[in-house]
Amino acid sequence: MTYWTSLDSPLGALLLTADADGALTSVSVPGQKAGRGALDDRRHDPAPFRAAREQLAAYFAGELKEFHLPLRAHGTAFRERVWEALDTLPYGATTTYGEIAARVGAPRAAVRAVGGAIGANPLLIVRPCHRVIGANGSLTGYAGGLDRKVRLLTLEGVLNGTKGGM
Repeated sequence: MTYWTSLDSPLGALLLTADADGALTSVSVPGQKAGRGALDDRRHDPAPFRAAREQLAAYFAGELKEFHLPLRAHGTAFRERVWEALDTLPYGATTTYGEIAARVGAPRAAVRAVGGAIGANPLLIVRPCHRVIGANGSLTGYAGGLDRKVRLLTLEGVLNGTKGGM
């Protein structure tokens, strides 16, 4: 059984899914590349998402810097290594695709593959792929849209030098 709920956020409506054990399996936004939708084979139930709802609200208020939620996303071994590297990125900091490649033991030439794995991250916001930028500091790619990436990095104080809520 897969559960889903939606919640309002400063980025627009978020669609959350969880597995039968209550582990969060996706967080997506409208118009997201490869985003999840509420499908007929999923049960609408907000109960499994209480902790996620509270933590996302605290994050958007500028009160939470690290999520403590059970997560379960499935991908290739390479994607899962990249996603684990994303989980280590601290609030208010950025890294590059090349640095992620090095962290997962991939050659520098694997930057495009790293970008593909990051783009396939099903857990926007809670698995902070928005903290990955281009080697030249450019805000390249974000499955949720560059405008949302800017808003998240601004919230975390990366773009304007001050941290605070949305």
